[in-house]
Amino acid sequence: MNTLNRTTATVAKSYPNRIIQFGEGNFLRAFIDWMVYEMNNKVGFNAGVTVVQPIEQGMVSMLKEQDCLYHLIEKGLEKGEAVRRVQLIDVINNGVNPYTEYDAYMALADDLNNRFIISNTTEAGICFDATDKFEDKPAKSFPGKLTQLMYRRFQAVSGANDKGFIVMPCELIDRNGDNLLKAILQYVDLWSLGAEFKAWVESANHYCNTLVDRIVPGFPRETINEIKEEVGYNDNLVVEGEIFHLLVVEAPEIVKSEFPADKAGLNVLFVPSMKPYRDRKVTLLNGPHTVLSPVGYLSGLDTVAECVDHEVIGAYVRKAMYQELLASLDLPESELVEFSNDVIDRFRNPFVKHMVTSIMLNSFPKYKTRDLPAVKLYLERKGELPAALVLGLAAICVYYKGGKRGNDEIKPNDDAAIMELLNNLWSSNDVDVVAEGVLKASFIWGEDLTLVDGFEAKLSSYISSILDNGMMETVKSII
Repeated sequence: MNTLNRTTATVAKSYPNRIIQFGEGNFLRAFIDWMVYEMNNKVGFNAGVTVVQPIEQGMVSMLKEQDCLYHLIEKGLEKGEAVRRVQLIDVINNGVNPYTEYDAYMALADDLNNRFIISNTTEAGICFDATDKFEDKPAKSFPGKLTQLMYRRFQAVSGANDKGFIVMPCELIDRNGDNLLKAILQYVDLWSLGAEFKAWVESANHYCNTLVDRIVPGFPRETINEIKEEVGYNDNLVVEGEIFHLLVVEAPEIVKSEFPADKAGLNVLFVPSMKPYRDRKVTLLNGPHTVLSPVGYLSGLDTVAECVDHEVIGAYVRKAMYQELLASLDLPESELVEFSNDVIDRFRNPFVKHMVTSIMLNSFPKYKTRDLPAVKLYLERKGELPAALVLGLAAICVYYKGGKRGNDEIKPNDDAAIMELLNNLWSSNDVDVVAEGVLKASFIWGEDLTLVDGFEAKLSSYISSILDNGMMETVKSII
């Protein structure tokens, strides 16, 4: 079998360097690099990527062994139909390890064709480390490395204000662009790089806040031999990703004009504010996950797909999404329904086995962030509490009681203080005590939820019903 490289894969194309990418992992290769591939082929974007390894131990050497080529396998439901696509991604030109190739790394700033900086260095990557020094080769942190690179560009262009970068971080933190700029400015001050450079950092570069969404299971270890036979190459960098993808970019108009992802038919939105879209994702994707998991598990189901496809639990999931969570958002209803339909397809993805127990870690903090805002808004707008969402909290409470589901031991896992609280409350054997104690736990919610009209009584009644009648019968009573 042929080794995958640019000699054996004659269909691979070459593109001029335009993007510096911090991160060589599965997510960026299945998300941003695939988007660049689509733009190159559909709208003539004509952009190549240079990957920078952000940590000392990384995968750049593996990339180079295959001339930076790899296959992406997209799998999932598209408009309700199962779809599987295999593509050879050819947009990465080179990989640089700044720990062993520092001069080559810094030389990237001298190539003025390099216009974009894209990153995914994990949630912990955008941080300031006061022990970093400007003379380090390289600085330890990602913002430190980027500050070094930007200073080199500033010198190379003599401070020209039209020769900066478009910076699009993809780390999963809120307002990632703003936080990255904040860290860079801290390094400018720490390293005394001067007022002129500081002004250039702020005025000559565009820092985008982004929201990224695509499930990327990664390297398909269980089926890799069959995939290699299918593609005809020995590819050790195959990556799998779901069909669904979403990139939301809060940025000035110039970014949209220079990064034409929307023109390539990609699900990329350039918006003036991230907040409605972040709220949409948290509410309509994460919110249903948080309540369907304990409800489904206590009904005897094990995966998200099983829950959504089940006649009763599937109706519960749709009630929570379309009738309750959706009603708490302010985007156009048609847009919210379309997004919800995509979420249902993602939940039903036959290629992904998403265990509900993996979602139930730290359920109480998740409910606070993902579902509680909708509970209060629904009450404010409709004059009653949302039954499915309150039942979801009741299911969490019962799950945290422990015990057994059939032959399986129930093993809740959360912050030690939350586990201690639930253990103490359940030792009373009184559901009213449990409901009151959970809602009064201001260290969880930041407030006393017994003050929310009717919440305590409704929560207590659902907990009682689950214990007396079982989860499935309780769900039937509200749908």
